[in-house]
Amino acid sequence: MTASWFVPALAAYVPPLAGRLRIDCRLDRPVVAVTFDDGPHAQGTPAVLEALARLEAVATFFLVGEQVAARPSLAREIVAAGHEVAVHGYRHTLLLRRRVAAVADDLDRAVDAIGQATGVHPTLYRPPYGVLSSGALAHVRARGWRPLLWSTWGRDWERRASAESIARRATRGLRPGDVVLLHDSDAYSSAGSWRKTAAALPSVLEAVAALDVAASSVTQRT
Repeated sequence: MTASWFVPALAAYVPPLAGRLRIDCRLDRPVVAVTFDDGPHAQGTPAVLEALARLEAVATFFLVGEQVAARPSLAREIVAAGHEVAVHGYRHTLLLRRRVAAVADDLDRAVDAIGQATGVHPTLYRPPYGVLSSGALAHVRARGWRPLLWSTWGRDWERRASAESIARRATRGLRPGDVVLLHDSDAYSSAGSWRKTAAALPSVLEAVAALDVAASSVTQRT
């Protein structure tokens, strides 16, 4: 196993490396993309959808296939509300030690679950934990998919996080083109973390509005 096999794993945390690997962390247009990982979640997703609707914001939800299979109606609600859905894998597991064939099977299952629930077959992808292997990255691109990481995050999965800390971290230095990472689910993080995210979301969206740009989905054109 060569060291280069692990290089893409650092891309989420080393933006210049992401740039060299041509993995987007930002958008090339004057909007802020608010994104949510790990759902759908029985309580977290409705809470986030309500906040987005109240502030007339559009977001992208990176869905986990096993969660979609458990709650297909919630996945449909996301799409019906005008938001974008994207792929976060079928199982929320680290890709580094998974063979490419196993990754391919996982992605097939994820797309199938999302497609059956929503009628949408997304090609936008974020790996669990933001970590890719070189083989997984090559496979995703061979599918014609776009891998996307993020440029700012709320670290809302942490047990010690609060609504205030999430909003502060997510909006620190915020600028047009940023991709904000949040989570509408506590399925893979500290219990109840979605409550803090939902409480922080209005402040995050207010910070976006203060830039005089839209809170957009990743691929929406304004």
